[in-house]
Amino acid sequence: MSDAHESNIGLIWKVFGILSAVTIVEVILGIYKPESLHLNHFLGMNLLNWIFYILTIFKAYYIVWSFMHMGGEKKSLQWAVVSPLIFLVLYLLFILLTEGDYIYGVFKDSTIKWNF
Repeated sequence: MSDAHESNIGLIWKVFGILSAVTIVEVILGIYKPESLHLNHFLGMNLLNWIFYILTIFKAYYIVWSFMHMGGEKKSLQWAVVSPLIFLVLYLLFILLTEGDYIYGVFKDSTIKWNF
């Protein structure tokens, strides 16, 4: 009975490559801000921000999947961990969009100036 340690160097480099590629895409989009994404709106927010949210959620999910070893668990445990997070992210995004639109409306139509 030998306790052979399986090397995960290849897996670590794969995770590093995927997370680096997504981060590079985010940085490039943040620097150049393409007008087709920055000036078009969807559900009260421009498409560029939606892309940032989606890529950030993807990175967070992938980090949990890889470094917390969720890929090797049973489907029921995977869903027990992921489904509350999906609900929480959607709820927080709803609050962010609703309150942000309200604050924008208050300052847009009032005599109070933006001082922040």
